[in-house]
Amino acid sequence: MTGVGAPALDEARPAVAAVATTAEVLAHPELHEGLLEPWELRRLAPIRLPGRRDDVVAARLLLRLCVARFTGWPPRDAAPAQYCAECGRSGHGRPYLPGHPGIGVSLSHTDGLVAAAAGPGAVGIDVEPAARRPGPVAMLRQLLPAAELHAATAEPDPGPALLRLWVRREALLKAGREGLRLLEWTDRERGAVVSVASSTPAMTFSASRRAPAVSGR
Repeated sequence: MTGVGAPALDEARPAVAAVATTAEVLAHPELHEGLLEPWELRRLAPIRLPGRRDDVVAARLLLRLCVARFTGWPPRDAAPAQYCAECGRSGHGRPYLPGHPGIGVSLSHTDGLVAAAAGPGAVGIDVEPAARRPGPVAMLRQLLPAAELHAATAEPDPGPALLRLWVRREALLKAGREGLRLLEWTDRERGAVVSVASSTPAMTFSASRRAPAVSGR
């Protein structure tokens, strides 16, 4: 982000988030692999499955688009970095914007679906295919809050409820904080379940040229 000044950060400003298919992002006219940093390209090198590689590329590009929407910067100036607090090394771990600690960023990718978010303070996002079912329950007991897990398993069809709970907990984990605002929805067109955890209310926008640019939830 060389030469880009920090925006005047309004701590009450809504976060922005988007979910898309990998194909939609890779077809976006403003986004291309040339925007990726050298360290990101090095991380792509070991990925042997083309679909998996495309998902990773698309998630990183969608994150740039979210940052651009939130800050007004062009996508080429919205490059993130990553740092792992556990091992003290860069190139993996939680993403962040160098030089802009007040802006939180997050991304997610899985099986042809990608999601990303940017906003003031802590931000986390997760996406999963709507047909996926987490489990088994014995494993989930070790990972999810007992009361929420009990409520989900008590529903007539616990599968979708467990998936929503899983996605919610992943978004909070990525944000690194409890007690955040949650925006959750099912994108039926793309077959995706999405959760955004953010310090301020989140607004969604479409990364596809086929749909209106911005919508509120």
